[in-house]
Amino acid sequence: MIECTGLGKSYGTTRAVDNMSFIIPDGLVTGFLGPNGSGKSTSMRLMLGLDFGEGTTLFDGRKLADLESTTKIVGAHLDAKNFHPTRTARDHLRMLGQEAQVSNARVDEVIDLLGLASVANKAPGGFSLGMGQRLGLAGAILASPKTLLLDEPANGLDPQSIHWLRDFLRDYAAEGNSVFVSSHLLSEMELLADHLVVIAKGRLMADESMDEFVARSKADVLVRTVPEFDAMLSAALRERGAEVLDEDGAFAVSGVEAAQIGMMAHELGAPVLELTVRQASLEQAFLEITEGQQGFRTGGSK
Repeated sequence: MIECTGLGKSYGTTRAVDNMSFIIPDGLVTGFLGPNGSGKSTSMRLMLGLDFGEGTTLFDGRKLADLESTTKIVGAHLDAKNFHPTRTARDHLRMLGQEAQVSNARVDEVIDLLGLASVANKAPGGFSLGMGQRLGLAGAILASPKTLLLDEPANGLDPQSIHWLRDFLRDYAAEGNSVFVSSHLLSEMELLADHLVVIAKGRLMADESMDEFVARSKADVLVRTVPEFDAMLSAALRERGAEVLDEDGAFAVSGVEAAQIGMMAHELGAPVLELTVRQASLEQAFLEITEGQQGFRTGGSK
């Protein structure tokens, strides 16, 4: 388990991370979400002691500085280009493995696992972003650490690689490890994460399970009938206490079950062309909780 307490960092008068505390449990993939500039990368650097700031981070109750072998406890990948441009990929991994006395056989095993065999003896200075991501992840898992901290590891990966990464991280967590991963790909995070830590403007907005977070945003029912019955049915629904919003030739209804809507339409003689229950999504819940926190204005080009 990773326990973060009172994380904080200022750049001049700008408060990048503001007194954040959260726990990353073992056995789960924890997603780290926030708009651009919200402080995600700074928070991860604070957790690893790479930035000076406030607060403490404990890995199974101990600080990183107190551990005999850091890389056996936490494997981090924060930058897809964090390597010497002329050192071969294999030598880069061998160099990283020295701290935990990783064998050359393990290096070759990780090279095969990450699909790096064809470039293992090449200098990574010319690698694509996706190949750089693979090399970074290889370095993170090299010593089979208890914890993975990954900042945007899917950037630059093709769909097949993203699918592989999702399965790999979920399997890694299922073995009792903790996985903490940031991403802007909300649709992918919805498939990947069990738990979420959400921040905005350096402040903690949520620390809860995926189900609990998505439940913040209510489900609704999309109703479509013939135009001459729209006003009659929507008025009847509002009288029943439902919230009704127009939506591209249909209307979205919340506060009334789909079965009740169907019965009301039948009683009014309104033909139902569509009656679709729509569950809330991670994207919907995320946009709602971070509304006004993204640093740019929405609602038009002027």
